[in-house]
Amino acid sequence: MTLNKQFINGIFIKRYKRFFTDIQLDNEVVTAHCPNTGSMMGLLEPGNKVYLSESDNEKRKLKYTLEVIKLKSKHVGVNTHRTNRIVEQALNDNLFKFIKKIQEIKREVKYGENSKIDFLVTTEKEQVYIEVKNVTLVRDSKIAEFPDSVTSRGTKHLIELSKLKKKGIRPIMLYVVQRDDCDKFKIAKDIDPTYAENFSKAIKQGVEVFCYDCKFSKKDISINKEIKFINA
Repeated sequence: MTLNKQFINGIFIKRYKRFFTDIQLDNEVVTAHCPNTGSMMGLLEPGNKVYLSESDNEKRKLKYTLEVIKLKSKHVGVNTHRTNRIVEQALNDNLFKFIKKIQEIKREVKYGENSKIDFLVTTEKEQVYIEVKNVTLVRDSKIAEFPDSVTSRGTKHLIELSKLKKKGIRPIMLYVVQRDDCDKFKIAKDIDPTYAENFSKAIKQGVEVFCYDCKFSKKDISINKEIKFINA
């Protein structure tokens, strides 16, 4: 996912009212939109370096958006709205090992009970439903975890995906670790036991699980490589 402009460097000051962050730029403090509804556990330390994007849309209330938080030399992408665009670019570039010979990609397709799947991908052989989740949490070195807070919406998606296998559709949960410092992924059972329980049920019912990390530049966030899923 290549941006039109380079990210802007800043220093994190604080997050408040969930969607607002104060950021120190060179000569001013600006309020940037925080497009992440999770707890962002372990990321919100004052003084952390950040990357912002700048909008040309004059109708926007906030000109800047918080995109990346740096932890020393490591990067963490926190804009959950960009995750699907990162995945779509990877699908178009055939970067995922789990799906080949793509013929058509559709976004936000209705299915189940008042749900929308992130991607409906048609290949030469099958239809594949892909639900995407953005991952930022790390508590143990190099192990990414999801979720970072209780997610009833995430549980609903697991339940809906579990029903697809019986209909001859291939269901996939794709966890995109918007970090460049992880080599493993697991479910945070202690944070949301209900999600963890339904995750286990979904696997038993044929839902496939894949995890990929990302790589970062001043104008680009993109899929990097598959990382190991620890089902423990």
